[in-house]
Amino acid sequence: MTTQANYLTSQNGAPIADDQNSMTAGERGPVLLQDFHLLEKLAHFNRERIPERIVHAKGTGVYGTFTLTKDMSDYTIADHFNGLGKQTETFIRFSTVGGEMGSADAERDPRGFGLRFYTARGNHDIVGNNTPTFFIRDGIKFPDFIHTQKRNPQTNLKDPQAMWDFWALNPEALHQVTILMSDRGIPANYRQMNGYGSHTYSLWNDKGERFWVKFHFKTKQGIANLTPEQADILKGIDPDSSQRDMVAAIADGNFPRWAVKVQIMPEADANTYHINPFDLTKVWPHADYPLIEIGELELNRMPENYFAEVEQVALAPSNLVPGVGVSPDKMLQARLFAYADAQRYRIGTNYNQLPVNCPHATKANHHQRAGAMAGTQCPYNGSQTGGDASVNYGPNSTAAALVEPSNFAEPALRLDGEADRYSRYNQDDFTQAGNLYRIFPEVEKARLITTICGSLSQTTMDVQQTMVEHFTKADADYGKRIKQALGL
Repeated sequence: MTTQANYLTSQNGAPIADDQNSMTAGERGPVLLQDFHLLEKLAHFNRERIPERIVHAKGTGVYGTFTLTKDMSDYTIADHFNGLGKQTETFIRFSTVGGEMGSADAERDPRGFGLRFYTARGNHDIVGNNTPTFFIRDGIKFPDFIHTQKRNPQTNLKDPQAMWDFWALNPEALHQVTILMSDRGIPANYRQMNGYGSHTYSLWNDKGERFWVKFHFKTKQGIANLTPEQADILKGIDPDSSQRDMVAAIADGNFPRWAVKVQIMPEADANTYHINPFDLTKVWPHADYPLIEIGELELNRMPENYFAEVEQVALAPSNLVPGVGVSPDKMLQARLFAYADAQRYRIGTNYNQLPVNCPHATKANHHQRAGAMAGTQCPYNGSQTGGDASVNYGPNSTAAALVEPSNFAEPALRLDGEADRYSRYNQDDFTQAGNLYRIFPEVEKARLITTICGSLSQTTMDVQQTMVEHFTKADADYGKRIKQALGL
């Protein structure tokens, strides 16, 4: 007799005597609707895929460890940044941005670099890219921008005209466009690229002092990028090249590492600094705010189940902990809503109860109840939030009433100005793009021009002429070469 531990069962635990044959009316008869096991299998199969991410659809996830090598208590009360040598469990998701789930890893595209710290005071996420800047500075433009990077709604093909038309009408994108079209545009794999928080965040210490901060993750494997010719070959040979590279590295014990660094700006400096420190299209020059190394990130464990842990990980910049906060960065402000809301749509309202998303080093306590997946238990701390019978309102007078820890309150941030929709067209969108172009060696400049014009040449004359004007404002030689290559 088969032991119960080896039974094949339905989802409600009932033994299934035959999993190979549907119930029919006679040997050749039609299938009966009462075959509930058949219906359960088909219904579950129909729902095995949740909606893929609109951006960052295809990715690679890895667990790791962050080790603090410089105590940051002068700047922040954040637990994982206090205590020399402290180690914190992490999860990182690398991704391409524009492609669908089945796209190739070796596309010319930014790479997502989303990192989670499972800290003793909750999960802290830094959701950035392999570039320190982005194409736009205001989240209200994000849906339009992504539409231009996706497929044309009539032809269902990628659309260079839409892409360059948007960039031509939004010169703030020029800095990131120059990065994307340069030799840096196709990382060879996820291990040999840098990561950036990109946005400006804030830190605050136990004195109530606030500092603006940018996070940098510098690869210790050395930078490696692909030429367009190498990428085209690799896409045909192995569209999963970056995923395969990471799996092989972890399996071989070749654990990838990054030096974790920060740039720190005193709060008051933002009022007088010559660029807007909250503009995502700009970098902070290292000469003004040098990199400070604070730790090392090591990746050392692959997930057990790709779907459960990588596809359902819900990284979001709104996952903050005491000592780390946001800034007036307009893109960050928009993403505080958009990222978490995308996961509510994709996974369900209680997505934070999934093992990869629940806090590993502390316990979630709140008054939110019910909704899909209510009662899912976090295996790391045993908490069963959302589905238990405890009081679902606060404040309350029960013996188990939750306390609001006022000692973790963020210092007040002074805000000034009239509420309006401010135009940013008077911003300098060209200097930093020109600075980047000028540091490229001659051979890289030549490849940059070739890459840009290979795509830009497929657009209308007015878009080409506008882009030439933008490139010329960044650097006269930059614009001249683009113009000549286009034959204008």
